[in-house]
Amino acid sequence: MINKFTMTAIAAGLAVGGLFSSAAQAEDLKIAFFAASSQNGFNQAIYAGIEEKAKELGGVTTEIYDGQFNAAHQYSQIEDVLASGKFDGFVLAANDTVGIAGAVEQVAAAGKPIVTTLFPIGPDLTTLKRQVDGLTSTVASPPADGAKEQAKTVVEVCKDRNPCNVVIIVGQLIFPFDNLRYESFREVLDVHDNIKVVATGEGSYSPDVSLTAMTDILQANSDIHVVLSNADQHLVGVEIALEAAGYNVPDVFLSGGGAANIAINAIREGRWDATLAYFPKTMGAMALDIVVKELKGEDVPEFINMDEVGPMPPIIDKAILDANPDFVGEWEQ
Repeated sequence: MINKFTMTAIAAGLAVGGLFSSAAQAEDLKIAFFAASSQNGFNQAIYAGIEEKAKELGGVTTEIYDGQFNAAHQYSQIEDVLASGKFDGFVLAANDTVGIAGAVEQVAAAGKPIVTTLFPIGPDLTTLKRQVDGLTSTVASPPADGAKEQAKTVVEVCKDRNPCNVVIIVGQLIFPFDNLRYESFREVLDVHDNIKVVATGEGSYSPDVSLTAMTDILQANSDIHVVLSNADQHLVGVEIALEAAGYNVPDVFLSGGGAANIAINAIREGRWDATLAYFPKTMGAMALDIVVKELKGEDVPEFINMDEVGPMPPIIDKAILDANPDFVGEWEQ
């Protein structure tokens, strides 16, 4: 079914259509993908998009490196791989979007293209414009914008409840992008006197870690009405904790992030309520295509805002899914 969001996506897709056309086949190019964690489902989906695009282009081989959710490890990893001279270009999903800038500058100084995905690189995470000299391009969604949209849905849900008790689960507050998301949540929620953020937990993008965090929160707090999270993986653990504590899960408003298939299915079934849309395979394909085009001397964009080119609106809820019954997420969890 085509709705206004689909039409917008089609128009946006036409605008960036050159990124997906490949008149001339690439030849013997080697591209490395530095994942924040190669064990993370979202990063695996980015790499799946990279691999699919490489196969489509032909003559491109790829390899993934595990950042282990460790900023210092990823920084050294980039330096070591760059020094090896094995690769022509790089795609990055950064653990530390500020601290990694020095490694990006080293790549650029060596004359290698590097495209960042998911988040911009630099001190200002509110813009996708280039902040680090030599960064080829950014394929991402502005994290603060999405977090604010998520929080606005909570405001709407809570409008007739006082107090409305909210739990926030984020990845790791040590990460600049997670801290920004948390601050963006609070910027929207804290101006409403009826909304009480009773606890914040760190889920580390893991269902198991999130289960432990939510279990601890529920032992100290009762009558939870909303769980607001930046990651669908967190809600997997949250749901188990709520059930164990005697909650009827559909009675609690659950909002995650990532548009993973597990979230899409849970929303369709009425167990969860919303997810912030991300499209990692598309993101990876676009990033790989930009690296190859840069290596071939073709024009490339400074950035692509995934909020504007994705196939769905930023916030996906049951109404949106009912209007788009064939939609499936680009990753599992």
